[in-house]
Order: sequence, then structure tokens, then C-alpha cells
Amino acid sequence: MRRVLHFLLLLFWVLPVFSQSKTVTDYFPPRGEWAHRSPSALGLDSGALTAAIAFAREHEAKAPRDQALGQAESFGKAEPYDEIVGPMKTRGEPTGIIVYKGYVVAEWGEPKRVDMTHSVTKSFLSSVIGVAVDQGLIRSVLDTVADYVPPVEVYDPLAPLRMPGEALKPDLLYPFASEHDRKLTWDVMLRQTSDWEGVLWGKPDWADRPVGKPDEWTTRARNAPGSVWKYNDVRVNVLALAATCVWRAPLPQVLKTYIMDPIGASTTWRWYGYRNSWIVLDGQAVQAVSGGGHWGGGMFINAYDMARFGWLTLHRGNWNGRQLLSDQWVKQALTPTTANPGYGYMNWFLNTDKKMLPDAPASAFVHIGNGTNFIYVDPEHHLVAVVRWIENSSMDGMVKKILSALSGAAEKK
Repeated sequence: MRRVLHFLLLLFWVLPVFSQSKTVTDYFPPRGEWAHRSPSALGLDSGALTAAIAFAREHEAKAPRDQALGQAESFGKAEPYDEIVGPMKTRGEPTGIIVYKGYVVAEWGEPKRVDMTHSVTKSFLSSVIGVAVDQGLIRSVLDTVADYVPPVEVYDPLAPLRMPGEALKPDLLYPFASEHDRKLTWDVMLRQTSDWEGVLWGKPDWADRPVGKPDEWTTRARNAPGSVWKYNDVRVNVLALAATCVWRAPLPQVLKTYIMDPIGASTTWRWYGYRNSWIVLDGQAVQAVSGGGHWGGGMFINAYDMARFGWLTLHRGNWNGRQLLSDQWVKQALTPTTANPGYGYMNWFLNTDKKMLPDAPASAFVHIGNGTNFIYVDPEHHLVAVVRWIENSSMDGMVKKILSALSGAAEKK
């Protein structure tokens, strides 16, 4: 009996270690390098991957490569206050990387070229908020944001000096002062269901993808928080400002310290705001960054660094044994939004109903930005793909081509 008990005790301690060692098989690239493997060495169909690359090139986005012209074409005809106020640039050729079990098995275009990634920026924004929650700077996503945001002074060194009688007049932003905005939680802001009202950096909330009649844009009734989903970059920028207040530091520095440096990202990525989105923070001028490139700015990044971020999210915030984002945060980010089940936290697009990518697993998710830029994350297949500058309507076709490399190799065996 003693021997049996000793044996069972040994199994109790050894099996979890053995099990863990068997599951940790994926490769994590160190800083400055990324191992490549031939598709056949990992059991993939190289012909299918070649066809996928050809598909990506054949379905290049039709929008102008000059991103400023592309934005004007997409939004300028329908939006008031559409002036570009942040940096923009001309993009490169169709580009991508396919990562399988951690190894680069295919790439095309200019994967080291730094380009705008538009709304994939939102996934980086939600991540710095996730770190704030994990560290207790934000107690709960169900807290109201107003409780964390003090009056914000706008930095304007060119503003005229006040007259003596105006010395006591405030020159501050109150982003969550209205009766509606005071009710908004971090959760509804992250899910784009806040219906935040106001003007930030010269952009009214109603001017972003306006709907309805123009004479009703400023007078319509507000939707209850959480009840209606609407993609809106003004509200995303308000969230970025709130996160800056919580961290008391520029968000690019926070992202670098807690996410990008630990995953071995390059030194070439940059996160920009607008020319007029500067605030005074603890006596210093700090730029509040934007959550995308709608009016310029946002994340400028290469495909390799995008793939590293995708590999981190595939492993639920864990990078080679180091938990950068808690599993609980990733679980929340992957929880469908009631008002839009295809959306989690910004910008985690879900495939649980298989409407977005019918040919991909329901467990797959995508970080998407205009362009179209996307990071396809497929935990079921240990697969990440970065695809840049493809027609949005071709996303599912591209993913189908990539996945055929797995099934094609299996059929040949």
C-alpha cells in the first residue's frame, strides 16, 4: 500500500510537469531574429502557400497607395471635419508573413517596411489598458471612466497670453462631464458601445461615419451604454486620453515597456497622435495618441512586429513563459459584445458565428485595420498570418488559401 501511495504521489507531481513540457512546443523568436523553416519541414504544402501569396498579390487593395488620398476617398465625401491632423504616408506593395508553430514559413512583399496599420492600433490600445487592469491601476472594467480622469489641460504654446481679468478662467478638457458620459464604463468604451458624446481634438463624435439626417446629428437621443455598437474613432481617442491619464505617461512608452520590448519587437515602430492632441501631464508636454489612422497618426509598424503581437495574443498574453497580459484579460477581449457578437475588445474581431471568416475555425480571431491590414490568429492550428494591403472582401479567401496548406499536406500523407 505504501508503494502504491508513493507511486501515486510521484504521478501527482510529475504528470503536470510532463504535461506542461509536452504542450510548450511553439518557438518564440528572440529579439533581432526570427527562424525560418521550409513549409515541407513542418508538414505544410509549399505549393498551397505559393498559391496563397499569389492570391494576396492578385487581390491588392484598390484604394490609392497614398494613404491620405485613400482616406479622402473612403471618408472625405461623407464626413464633415475630415481634415487630416496627424502624419500619414504612402504604403508599400502587398506584404505578409505566415507563422506556423512560431516559425516563419512564408513571406512576401516588404515585411520590414514601416507603414501605417490603421485600426490594428486599437488592439495595442486595449492591451495597455489590459496591463493597467492587471496591475490594479484600473480596479475593474466595470468602473466608470470618469472616476479615473481629472480635468485635462491642453498644451498650446502658441496660445495668446490671457488678459489680467481672464487669469482665473479655466482652459481644461472635461471628457466625461456630461450626464451620459459620466455613466460610461471602461468595458463599454472598449467594446465601442459607449455612445460617448462630445468633441475631442476638433472632431465631434457625430462627425465620424455620420448616420441619419444632418439636422439630427447633434440633437438625437443618446443610446443607453452597452446597447448599440458603433465604430467611432473619436470615442477611441477619448479612451486613449483616459488611459494616458491613468498611466500618467505617454502610451507609446507604456506599450514599449510592457509589451513590445518583452516580445522582442524592433526599434522601428512608432505610435503617433495629432498635431493638436498635446496635453500637460505632470508639468510636461505629452502627446495623446490616436487609436487609428482615420485622421492620420496611429501605429506605424512593420509586418514582423505585427506578427510578434499576433503570436502573443495566440498564446493568450504569454510570451515564452512570461505572462504579459493576463489570461483573464484575453478571455474578456475574446468575449462577444452583446450588441455585436463579432466584436470583443477593440480591435479583436471574433469568428464565433463564422460570419466574418466562414472558412476559418470559430476559435480564430483577427486584429483588423483599414487598408486592409490584418493579423489572423488561429490557436487551433498554431498559426498567425499578417496580410497587408488586400481587399477587405478577399480576407476569407486569403485565409482559406493559407489553411489549405495544412489540409493539403495532410491529404498527401
